[in-house]
Amino acid sequence: MYFVGSEKSILEIMKNQLFFGDCLEILEKYLVPQNPDGFIDLVYIDPPFNSKRDYNVLFESADLNDSTAQKQAFADTWSNISYMDELDRIQDLNIDLYDFLKTLEKVKTPRSAVAYLTTMALRIIYIHKVLKSTGSFYLHCDPTMSHYLKIVCDMVFGHGNFRNEITWERTKSLKTSQFKDRKFGVNTDIILFYTRSNEYTFNSEQIKRQYTPEDIAERYPYKDAKGFYAKSPLFRSLSMGERPNLCYEYKGVSSPNRAGWKVSKPKLIEIDERGDLGWSSSGIPFRKFRPEQTKGFLISNLWTDIESTGGNERLGYPTQKPEALMERIIKASSNEGDLVADFFCGCGTTIAAAQRLGRKWLGVDISHLAVKLIMDRVLKPWEDNPSRQKEIRNSIEVTGIPRDIDGAKELARNTARGRFTFQDWIIEFMLGGVSNQKKSGDGGYDGYITFRGLGGHKGVILIEVKSGNVGVKNIREFIQVVEKQRADMGVFVCFRDQYSSGMASEARQAGYYQQDVYKDKYQKIRVMTVEDLLDGYELTYPKMLVTTFKSATDKLIKPIEHGNLFEE
Repeated sequence: MYFVGSEKSILEIMKNQLFFGDCLEILEKYLVPQNPDGFIDLVYIDPPFNSKRDYNVLFESADLNDSTAQKQAFADTWSNISYMDELDRIQDLNIDLYDFLKTLEKVKTPRSAVAYLTTMALRIIYIHKVLKSTGSFYLHCDPTMSHYLKIVCDMVFGHGNFRNEITWERTKSLKTSQFKDRKFGVNTDIILFYTRSNEYTFNSEQIKRQYTPEDIAERYPYKDAKGFYAKSPLFRSLSMGERPNLCYEYKGVSSPNRAGWKVSKPKLIEIDERGDLGWSSSGIPFRKFRPEQTKGFLISNLWTDIESTGGNERLGYPTQKPEALMERIIKASSNEGDLVADFFCGCGTTIAAAQRLGRKWLGVDISHLAVKLIMDRVLKPWEDNPSRQKEIRNSIEVTGIPRDIDGAKELARNTARGRFTFQDWIIEFMLGGVSNQKKSGDGGYDGYITFRGLGGHKGVILIEVKSGNVGVKNIREFIQVVEKQRADMGVFVCFRDQYSSGMASEARQAGYYQQDVYKDKYQKIRVMTVEDLLDGYELTYPKMLVTTFKSATDKLIKPIEHGNLFEE
């Protein structure tokens, strides 16, 4: 990965951090060695569940003959991985946790579950290491694995640092079926809340649910000149124990026993002077509690007031969590200026909420597309303020993907660098397209972009990426592929020193794509260089109805003004 060998500590880099890669490698080889004492205030993760379903599927099918229906950006393949190496590493880090996982194997726990827990356990160990001593950790999981994961977290964080098991009601509607129901409906997730120590941030006042007029009428049924109030006794019961220091007389009234008053005499005088002391018809004093003194309901561990993402916030990302959920967690367990991290950041809900709430942030994802989407999502609110957008862009350090032409050529030379190749970086991150999973040699195509045309027509743009020697022959072959697939357009990407005038001429001769009503003409075959893409040039096509990212592209993928994405 590009981050390995960096000389700068994360604490020396004041920018927000966005990493492309496996979070385990980034944690183990970079973050932990450079910050052994911990540096993060809050970590939230929403890893793929062990539920035998696709994880970060972002795309809509192009319905092409030699393309798979969808691309799985980060597949839920826990049951297929070889986890024994990671289990051996856990043995060196936490012998008790290793013994627990080995015991699960012995009692015939499904191998997929043990593999998933091993994979997660190793990452949780390293997440624990990067937390400050005052840091907090939230793990989002589903009920199929939450009981196992709680034991894992107990063994990493310590039983005494468990704070809550939060049940989130993500939807109030349940799916119906033509078949007879065999169990109760499932509409909740589990969020485990741990801290690194007994000293940690928890801002309960910032997350209280505000009273509605109905709440006030029910809970504060009395009213005086100051407003609504509820009555509260001022005398302690004898069962609470004797308190001689709270036995005193006030306005001719003394406590009825040696348990005394609930407050000291100076405090009682203060209550009286501000108009919050009342007297019953029998002369018994009581305290007037008012709505503004409690500031709402303390949030319990049952969260029923935040539904799954919908409306304008929805990005077409199946596992997307609502910003309101992340806002509650971030407000509760961090302060402005604190560092919030998400090591499975997906479409970036944690990042977007942290940015909006004035926190520094660090995000990691194994998908180029997720990194692209997060960048666009953070910049989107400032599209009408280019100077502020540029300022925010320059506050983000993107690591693990090429930032310049030298990095691009290095990636092209080392296609075995990671899960994604040079082609995938161009197609997914730079063009916002979808890589063709059915890789082929010459005569095929490397990726595609789809858009919704007039009358419901699904437009298709094929993508071909070359990192080596190319010429006119390659352009001609690609034109034939575009015609064979009946695609609307094609884009051919290569390095600038490989681009010739003959290639440009051949591309122009392919003609144009045109929508009848708008009469906008687009070159049918467009040749773009890697240098063009790094300099901020973008492919022009009918973008008002783009569907490759489903709705995400409509909302977020917009040309970034004023040059290079990584411009300092």
